[in-house]
Amino acid sequence: MYTDLELFNFQQFESDLKTDTPKPKIFCNALNQGHNILQERFQAHKNVTSYVLQRSWLIDQIMLQAWQHLCTFQESNQLALIAVGGYGRGEMHPHSDVDLLILSESTLDTETKSCIINFLQFLWDLRLKIGHSVRTLIECEQNAVADITVVTNLIEARLIIGSESLFQAMQAAITPDKIWPHKELFAAKIEEQKKRHLKYHDTTSNLEPNIKESPGGLRDIQMIGWVAKRYFGATTLYDLVQHGFLTEKEYQVLSKAQEFLWDIRCRLHFITKRNEDRLLFEYQRTLAKEMDYEDDESGLAVEKLMKRYYRTAKKISTLNDMLLQFFQEAILYADAPATVYALNKRFQVRNDFIEVTHVHVFRNYPFALLEIFFLMQEHPEIKGIRAATIRLIIQCNYLIDNVFIKDLKARNLFVEIFRQPQGLTHALRRMNRYGILEAYIPAFGKIVGQMQYDLFHAYTVDQHTLFVIRHLRRLTQPEFSHEFPFCSKLIQTIPKLELLYLAGFFHDIAKGRGGNHSELGEIDVLDFCHIHLLSDYDARLVGWLVRNHLLISTTAQRQDLDDPDVIKAFAQTVQDTVHLDYLYLLTVADIRATNPTLWNNWKEALLTTLYHKAHAILHHGKGQNKQLHIDEIQRKARLLMKTSEGITALWSELGDDYFLSSTPQDVARETEAILKQDFPIVLEREGDKGSTRFILITQNCDYLFAATTYFLEQQNLSIVDAYIISTESQYIISGYTILEDKIRSVMRVKDILEGLKQALLSDNKTRFLPIRRYIPKQLKQFPLPTRVTFTQDHIHNHTIMELVTSDRPGLLSRIAETFVTCQVRLKKAKIATFSCHVEDIFFITNYSNHALYSADQLDSLRDKLSELLDEDMPK
Repeated sequence: MYTDLELFNFQQFESDLKTDTPKPKIFCNALNQGHNILQERFQAHKNVTSYVLQRSWLIDQIMLQAWQHLCTFQESNQLALIAVGGYGRGEMHPHSDVDLLILSESTLDTETKSCIINFLQFLWDLRLKIGHSVRTLIECEQNAVADITVVTNLIEARLIIGSESLFQAMQAAITPDKIWPHKELFAAKIEEQKKRHLKYHDTTSNLEPNIKESPGGLRDIQMIGWVAKRYFGATTLYDLVQHGFLTEKEYQVLSKAQEFLWDIRCRLHFITKRNEDRLLFEYQRTLAKEMDYEDDESGLAVEKLMKRYYRTAKKISTLNDMLLQFFQEAILYADAPATVYALNKRFQVRNDFIEVTHVHVFRNYPFALLEIFFLMQEHPEIKGIRAATIRLIIQCNYLIDNVFIKDLKARNLFVEIFRQPQGLTHALRRMNRYGILEAYIPAFGKIVGQMQYDLFHAYTVDQHTLFVIRHLRRLTQPEFSHEFPFCSKLIQTIPKLELLYLAGFFHDIAKGRGGNHSELGEIDVLDFCHIHLLSDYDARLVGWLVRNHLLISTTAQRQDLDDPDVIKAFAQTVQDTVHLDYLYLLTVADIRATNPTLWNNWKEALLTTLYHKAHAILHHGKGQNKQLHIDEIQRKARLLMKTSEGITALWSELGDDYFLSSTPQDVARETEAILKQDFPIVLEREGDKGSTRFILITQNCDYLFAATTYFLEQQNLSIVDAYIISTESQYIISGYTILEDKIRSVMRVKDILEGLKQALLSDNKTRFLPIRRYIPKQLKQFPLPTRVTFTQDHIHNHTIMELVTSDRPGLLSRIAETFVTCQVRLKKAKIATFSCHVEDIFFITNYSNHALYSADQLDSLRDKLSELLDEDMPK
């Protein structure tokens, strides 16, 4: 029996109990002394396995002493103190819950109840986190029948002190022949795991994973242990090696993976001083430092830590998948009659699962490592791969080498997998899980587990890549056509879908290498296309898509889509409608697969607007005649108006930008309002899908932008676009586009109109107080120093200012306030928020409506913005 007198000195403890020192203090001192010793050992030796086992032993000693000194039952042999859950397994981290079952043979009398209450209260006073239940033997059995989690806890039960016969009776009462037969329990646990995985998006690659509950977490290892213990009577994972379900190598992989997750969990508890299993951003940097990772040219320390975590989780998930498949065959299908039919001489299907015809298939026919996934696409009735074949796939990965890639059969199979009309997503997920993708395309192996330390990218690069293809495939399915009707219709016109999928597969393959990942990815995909004998045209198309996969997003979010020159330049880059169609679909899938919160109606409207305007140019072979378009808008507006007096003079002052961004109905209504001279005028204009635009017409006011944005931001409204048009008649027309969901949820449109009017009538010369609002902890982990750059647009006579900084409440009004201080006038703004930071574009002039050419003025503006915004940085 293990004894550690340094950790818990029995003789000293008994001696202390004979003194006048209060018992709670003696127990607390012993417990704290043991914790301190354990922490010192851990810091010195980094042996987390010893830590969790020794802490469990320490807690055992405290339980034994407390029970013996506080529970003086007349019939103590009729009670049992039992450790369950993680404590039952003997796995105790610094702040793990201490789960106890107090088992009695019959209903407790008043005296015994009182004694147990005192016992539990004493443990709580020691600041142990106690999870407990007090049950009779019959109640225990009834609860286990009703709740799968109860029987799982009892499977791991361990007697601490009390009646051995009662404990054995409890174990006998929950055997498979009494409750939860093997098949029922296994099916229930599989369903429980599926639901748990779905809670975490069914991926090992969440940016803030729960190291216990997420796919590939500790719970997946425990799942294996529960089934093994229930079905095989295994007491340790190593017993599965003796039963032939695990190889020695697989056992070592699983053990090292568990040890790594234990290490993280232990340190998380030390850092947070609580039972914390979420690997949140606020802890990741600290953990990386404690675990001796360092920043260098290959990446940030935190990215290295997380990459190891994701790769570890992937290994656990793969072994969990394989072992549960083994158990399924042994438990669910053991007595089922075998239905076997051949697919070819290498593969057959047994009870709906594919398997090799003999163990040497992959060694004799290496290309079969790809063929198996192709066959599953051809035969969607196949439910999965048998466990022994999964093991062979993993063991034979080494066969995928340069010779393998030169094999024409292998190359054809890989491309054919992308050409199949069904099953591509599932095939690639399995190929990634079993290591085929990174073996066949080594560049893909470099992005497996590669995270980007920000809030914008919600998944690792490899998972994001597979999600892109999943979203593209979803567009081809009729049952999902209601989600994105235009995209679903457009994808039906794509001549070669495999080129679109290949572009999705390679678009981010060079992430994390340094340099421009789009350009490096183009080189990789061109090499791939040539090796796999794609035509020159197809290769160039896929390479162009990879190189330009951000083109639509950056153009739509950073440039003025009402400017015909912008659309013309974009169309020239795209070249033709075929490239446009492919690129548009890739862009939509890329955005949706980056972060579930990124896509909204406004973003869809921006992309669709750019697509249709560019398509008109590419389809008709020439761009829109700006002047003819303006003349047509004005002609239609005149027909809607009751008077023509003063219209021509007014319109001559408004400039082209106003008419290019307005409908005839907008022009007619706003012209009539201006001519009435009842300033300020505030109107609602129907915006693009997912947005509402507010038009403000007022007399010239330098504080217009600041006052307006301050009011809107006070209401927690999201401004995504703004423009200001000055006229010679000393009045200004400005427009602000607001995300529609914010409007509907925060306040009525009528209230916004009235609030804007009051903001314009108020004294706007006072410095605005910063807007204070709750900032999520996540945002505070990514402080981004303000970066301001300027470029000159000589054609339009304005300066383009790009500002990158951390997002926070009231940001836009603070920028507007700085414009006033530096005597800068806004013409147009494009607001783009990427989770925790913004990348905003401002088209600005001086008060004479000319570009800012003065270096002193530009430096002053940059310095004041940096000073003001960095001062307000979320903390």
